Amino acid sequence: MTDERTGEPDGTAVRVALWRAMHVQVDAPPHVLEDEVGLRLADPGAGWRDRPDMDVRATAGFRAAVVARARFVEDLVAERVDQGVAQYVVLGAGLDTFAQRRPQTASRLRVFEVDRPGPQAWKRRRLTELGYGVPDWLRLVPVDFEAGDDWEKKLVAAGFDPGRPAVVASTGVSMYLTGQANAAALRAIAAFVPGTTLAMTFLLPAELLDSADRPGLRASQEGARASRTPFLSFYTPHEMLALAREAGFASVRHVPGASLAERCFAGRADGLRPSTGEDFLLATT
Repeated sequence: MTDERTGEPDGTAVRVALWRAMHVQVDAPPHVLEDEVGLRLADPGAGWRDRPDMDVRATAGFRAAVVARARFVEDLVAERVDQGVAQYVVLGAGLDTFAQRRPQTASRLRVFEVDRPGPQAWKRRRLTELGYGVPDWLRLVPVDFEAGDDWEKKLVAAGFDPGRPAVVASTGVSMYLTGQANAAALRAIAAFVPGTTLAMTFLLPAELLDSADRPGLRASQEGARASRTPFLSFYTPHEMLALAREAGFASVRHVPGASLAERCFAGRADGLRPSTGEDFLLATT
């Protein structure tokens, strides 16, 4: 869990940032995503690549999945920007670095990163220390979910225009929420102005994973439980689409992780492929 006294990000956010950097440092080009900014933010110290969760072979599938989902979202954002959308909301932003890596696209938007107050203050400090700063078009929105903060009101207070469409991204978050909390979040986003797009990842039940990936899921579950951030929600694609329809989205689509593998990793000589188990809901209001 995050230490709210220091504001440091939790282990999951750091792990994702380090895997993204590992992709650049150990995998052959072409790289699906080039991100070492998160590594600089996290500043894990010398020897970070010797951590058990950074094992080059054992974590290859997870590493590939993490960069594939980020690339999918960022390509979607770029596409919507070209169509005139000018707002991008990142829920559970963690160590997301879109604003720092793609300023030409990001500066055409107002980017809202929603996360807990401690990590947001820590990230603001680190961005300043590293010279990136926090430009006016980047809004860090602190929300204390445990205290019952209304994240939509906080978003509007930070400058979000509820009368204009947006792209909303939520990756690597739904599994930590209860079914009730996921349903509530979907209802809230479905009420956004028409033309808003949601890209949200969800974990599949173990029986829908490739057999080779099931031990990895079990290991991830055990690690999450040990870190006091257990996985609470799994969905079949049918269940997730039904949940989004019930929430009120005008259009819903399932994007299998396997399609991202074909899109981002086809033809690679090193055989790098994302692990199965995490798919996308793509929904529009």
